[in-house]
Amino acid sequence: MKKTAEIDKLDRQILSILMKDAKMPYTDIAKKLFVSGGTVHVRMRKLEQMGAVKEANLKVDHSQLGYDISAFIGIFLDKSSLYDDVIQALEKIPEVVAAHYTTGNYAIFLRIVCKDTDHLREVLSEKIQAIPGIQRTETFISLEESINRPINILEDDEEME
Repeated sequence: MKKTAEIDKLDRQILSILMKDAKMPYTDIAKKLFVSGGTVHVRMRKLEQMGAVKEANLKVDHSQLGYDISAFIGIFLDKSSLYDDVIQALEKIPEVVAAHYTTGNYAIFLRIVCKDTDHLREVLSEKIQAIPGIQRTETFISLEESINRPINILEDDEEME
C-alpha cells in the first residue's frame, strides 16, 4: 500500500487554497495564513519533492475551444495482461484526457473530448477500437458536468475564513 505523505496543518491549508485556485500567488496565500511567502514556497517545494503535489493544471472549458462532446468509454480487454500495451497506445491519442485502470465490468475507463459526434465516431472507430487487445468498448456521452471540485483535505479545526 502506498505511504501517505507526512503533511501538517499548514501544508493542508496551502494545498486547499491552491486546489481551488492554482494561480494564486504564494504571497497572497502567505497573507491569508499569516506566514511569509518564503514559507509557502519552501512548503510547496517540499510537497513536490515528496510527491504529494504532481503538477498544477489549468481548468479549461473545452466547449469554448470547439470541443462540444465529452464522453466516457469503458474498455473491455482481450486479456488483462495487455493493459500496459493498450495504455501506451491510448496515450498517443490526443482526445483521451484521462484513463483509469478499474475494477468491475471494464478494465479501463476513459474520458475523451471531441469536437462533435462525427469526431467522436472517428476517434472510437479509427483510433481506440483499432488498438490491438481491445475487445470492445461502451460509450457514455456526458450531457453536463454538474460537479467538478477538489476534495476537502482540511480537518474540521483547520477551516479558513
